[in-house]
Amino acid sequence: MAEVLFDTVFDALADALAEGRVERKLAKVRDLAAAWQAGTLSLDGDSASVPSVTERGYPSKPPLVPPNEVPQRKPTTPEGLAALFHAIVHIEWSAIDLALDHAYRFRGLPAEYYADWIAVAAEEAEHFTMLRDHLRGYGHDYGDFPAHDGLWQLNVRTGHDVLVRMALVPRLAEARGLDASPPIQAKLKKVGDEAGVALLDIILRDEIGHVSLGDKWFRHLCAERGLPMEETYLRLMTEYQVPKPQPPINEAARLQAGFSPLELSALGAARAGNEKGDRAGDGNHDDRRSSP
Repeated sequence: MAEVLFDTVFDALADALAEGRVERKLAKVRDLAAAWQAGTLSLDGDSASVPSVTERGYPSKPPLVPPNEVPQRKPTTPEGLAALFHAIVHIEWSAIDLALDHAYRFRGLPAEYYADWIAVAAEEAEHFTMLRDHLRGYGHDYGDFPAHDGLWQLNVRTGHDVLVRMALVPRLAEARGLDASPPIQAKLKKVGDEAGVALLDIILRDEIGHVSLGDKWFRHLCAERGLPMEETYLRLMTEYQVPKPQPPINEAARLQAGFSPLELSALGAARAGNEKGDRAGDGNHDDRRSSP
């Protein structure tokens, strides 16, 4: 393990977040997780002021463009498959920063909260590495295609309240990946990319766990504040105008991650209302591109 030159976990988290060079960031995340496990990082300084804007490092590429300008991914050619996997690799890169910022931005929470999200950051770094290696098999590397920053922008919007963050980032935006993985796997099977299918099996399994952590802490915070969990979740989606989950919903994975049958039913009703509004306004709110 490389030496982590910090005494507090918040200083180490800030350093990892600010790192934009890919290999160095991956190494810093691994070292941060190892140092936390070894008990060499303290939670001292949890009352220190947090900058209003996170100093987030970003690599020199890929270029960031609006979501509607990301080229459509049609996995029927090697180039299309590379673009598809590049999008998923970029999601994993963003997910590293999401987990780091979950731990860095919010203070005064139980030590278990920080342990959970530091472990997720390390796991997302592993996902990034696995998927990047697969992308390289298509003759491309991370940064070769444009990407968008929707996940991080939602992270910024929810930086004022950990309850809102847990509801709308891991439990809503990242939960879309649970829905999107099976259709992507079906496309990969059609073109014979069985290795890609197997990788997404691993990602789906682990992401169920990540979403379940968002569920765990959202429930904890709702109970602490005396708020009804399901009603609060639906209210926040409306209040923040975040697009509702789009079909097909992976109900089995969502149930594993902590969603209740009643909640899934409510999401279905909310989705139906959202689709009616889309048809009336000729809108397109399917932003599943924000998740694998």
